[in-house]
Amino acid sequence: MLISERTIGEALGRAGVAIDGPSPWDMRVKDARVFDRVAAEGALGLGESYMEGWWDCERLDTFSARVLAERLDETLPSGSELSFWRSLALRVNAARRTGAWEVGRRHYDLGNYLFMRMLDRRMIYSCAYWRDARDLDAAQEAKLDLVCRKLQLSRGDSLLDLGCGWGGLAAYAARRYGVSVTGVTVSREQAKYAQEIGQGLPLAIEAMDYRFVAGRYDRVVSIGMIEHVGPQHLREFFETASRALSPDGVFVLQSICNPLSTEGTSDAWMERYIFPRSVTPSLSQITATAEGLFLIEDAQEIGSHYDPTLMAWNENFQRAWPELAAHYGERFKRMWEYYLLMSAGNFRAGRSQVFQFVLAPAQRKHFWRLDDDLSRTRRKTPS
Repeated sequence: MLISERTIGEALGRAGVAIDGPSPWDMRVKDARVFDRVAAEGALGLGESYMEGWWDCERLDTFSARVLAERLDETLPSGSELSFWRSLALRVNAARRTGAWEVGRRHYDLGNYLFMRMLDRRMIYSCAYWRDARDLDAAQEAKLDLVCRKLQLSRGDSLLDLGCGWGGLAAYAARRYGVSVTGVTVSREQAKYAQEIGQGLPLAIEAMDYRFVAGRYDRVVSIGMIEHVGPQHLREFFETASRALSPDGVFVLQSICNPLSTEGTSDAWMERYIFPRSVTPSLSQITATAEGLFLIEDAQEIGSHYDPTLMAWNENFQRAWPELAAHYGERFKRMWEYYLLMSAGNFRAGRSQVFQFVLAPAQRKHFWRLDDDLSRTRRKTPS
């Protein structure tokens, strides 16, 4: 037996995962080269070897959850040949002004054809809210409702959506609350779709770098976009939001949060194939960089809701694969299911969190408090 195979097998065994074992979360090896590749290349080798069919796993989500729940990334010595576990939950910190459009081009512009079949009917590509919901459409609508209530929207308000995606939140807020919405995204495919669904509504959607937004708004919202900013630019992000928000306004921010602050550690596989130039901030990085610009009035943690969201996306993706196959190919399928299911396991293990923050300008003179039901969290989510 190769040293790399023995070492990897022993590490996985501590998480209750076996090599070629009988459980659905066990690693089924089809090409023995996988061990040396993982030992040499870490997370990149693990993901690429799965894409190439060198190993399989019936329940990748459970595989990921068990490995991360066992905290192998922390217990293994630094510099170990298995140090790939240390980076499973991290993103590369390489967000630069010159690369702001890359994540749009390489991820969000993969094609509306794909995302229309994977996401809910409103095309919301962020953590849903499953408190009282039993399907993805209902869970995403519940999240939009929660966000809008936290924004305390009134008819006639102006709302700025930083990272508006396909315009689902913008259209919902315009229809339900009678507000006018300006949305920006670095994806031209997203902007085109959002403009189409927004016809007849008071929406202005633009494909542009959020840092060039002009004007003042009664409310500002950003859902799942700050992860693409990078720690070096977090202050710039909050300065932009502060500049755009009226003195008595409300800013609602939703972000995945890393349990550890990082300035450069990356998941090489995620960087290469899924989210280039992106990094998940920590809670302390967000609070520190918002200091002096905003007061945090409420912070609700909903990370347990991302596991069923990702599982629902994968279920939709697998169901639609027969019609997607001709457009994307088998290697893409394995890449995409690896991304969705490994991410689901990450949240199931509690190794990443999702926070919704309600922020007010630091110099604001008038305050209000959220209703109790808006701050409730950690509801049981469907299995």
